[in-house]
Amino acid sequence: MTQSPVLRLGIIADPQYADVDPNLVLDRHFRQSLGKLEEAIDVFNGRELDAVVTLGDLIDRDWESFDPALAVYRRLRHKALFLPGNHDFSVAAEHLGDVHRRLGMPAPYYDLLLAGHRVVILDGSEVSLFAVPEGHARREQAKARLKALTEEGAANAQRWNGGLSEAQFAWLGEVLDHARDDGEPVVILCHYPIAPQNAHDLWDAQRLLDMLATYPNVRAWLCGHNHAGNAVTCDGTHYVTFKGMVDTPDRNAFAVLSLYEDRLDIEGFGREESRVLKTEK
Repeated sequence: MTQSPVLRLGIIADPQYADVDPNLVLDRHFRQSLGKLEEAIDVFNGRELDAVVTLGDLIDRDWESFDPALAVYRRLRHKALFLPGNHDFSVAAEHLGDVHRRLGMPAPYYDLLLAGHRVVILDGSEVSLFAVPEGHARREQAKARLKALTEEGAANAQRWNGGLSEAQFAWLGEVLDHARDDGEPVVILCHYPIAPQNAHDLWDAQRLLDMLATYPNVRAWLCGHNHAGNAVTCDGTHYVTFKGMVDTPDRNAFAVLSLYEDRLDIEGFGREESRVLKTEK
């Protein structure tokens, strides 16, 4: 086995911070997430990492929730990467267009080179019923997409899922083509899972699985959204869904991910499971 990881990431999914009482039915404890974030950052600061990734739903609701949640990250000594989840758009309509900026993102979807890997950050909420105001063209597209999926009886025909625009699909294809031609391994970050099949999947799950199967350099798809978490390997790509930090009053959930040439190692903390996923391309 290769002894040194070629990419190391701290992973957080679904803190869903808000200064509100817990939802005991779903076992989500919003206020406790600040302390859990602090604990995770303490661990990350003791490790050599290329970045710390928060896979969406930093907040549960309300624009004012961003300030205390983001303040915790000021103690982090590593590069912090954020992307939005569905709950990050649970803000007043006048703030919807500012969510990506508030998370420090240069664009709603973009890519960067990190430790020799092409890291691709997708916006799975682009076509949705919550990321843009009522009457917006993408919201109308979302209504049509959801109606079609519902008529098909699709498990992921849920109002709290979303999808990609044709423009984002075209952009993704160009990024993957360049990465393949340049010999760059690819790691994709998105709030929503696409495998294994479940009710939390991105509306475009099958289209993306078919697309990624043609790129042997795509090493991993990392996501949150499904708070139960899971992992599966398809066509040599590891699809890992990380457990929600907001769940339970006192048990945390975060991870350190180490990507080697021949495997993906996940060191889980709290409720997050430790895993070793072999790579066979």
